Amino acid sequence: MKKGKTKNENLVTVGWREWLSLPELGIPAIKAKMDTGARTSSLHTYAIETFYEKGIEKVRFGIHPLQKRRDVELICVADVVDRRLVTDSGGHRELRYVIYSAVSLGGRMWPIEITLTNRDTMLFRMLFGRSAMSGQVIVDPCKSFVMGRKPAKSYR
Repeated sequence: MKKGKTKNENLVTVGWREWLSLPELGIPAIKAKMDTGARTSSLHTYAIETFYEKGIEKVRFGIHPLQKRRDVELICVADVVDRRLVTDSGGHRELRYVIYSAVSLGGRMWPIEITLTNRDTMLFRMLFGRSAMSGQVIVDPCKSFVMGRKPAKSYR
C-alpha cells in the first residue's frame, strides 16, 4: 500500500439498500439490503427443483424480483455448489442450496455465493452479505440507493 492511501480507497461506497443485477441469472434489477450481519447473500426463490445435466447438479427456481409484483416472474438456472445449514436472524435453521453468480453493482462485476430461500414475507428480495462485500464495497448506513434507482421498467 502506498503511503497516504487507505484500504478503503479502492472500495465503492454504497447505501444500506441498493439496486443491483445478477446478469448470469438473467435478473436485470433487484433491490437488496446490504446486510453486514449476514455472512452469505441470500435470494428469494420459490419452486426450487434440482436436476442433472451432463453429470452436473443444477437448480431451477422461480423469482419475483420486484416486491409486491407477482406479475413479474423469472425462471433461473444455476449449478449447485453446496447445500448448507443456515441460521437466520430469528434463530431458525434451514438447509439451503448454494450457487455462485456474478453480481453487478457500482460499475463493477464479481462472483458471489448466494443461498436460495423463500423470502416472500420479507421486505427485500435479496440480502447482500458481508462475504460478497469484502474487498468490493463499503456500506454507509446513513445512505440509500447511492448507485441510483433501477425502476421496474427493467422488466417491460
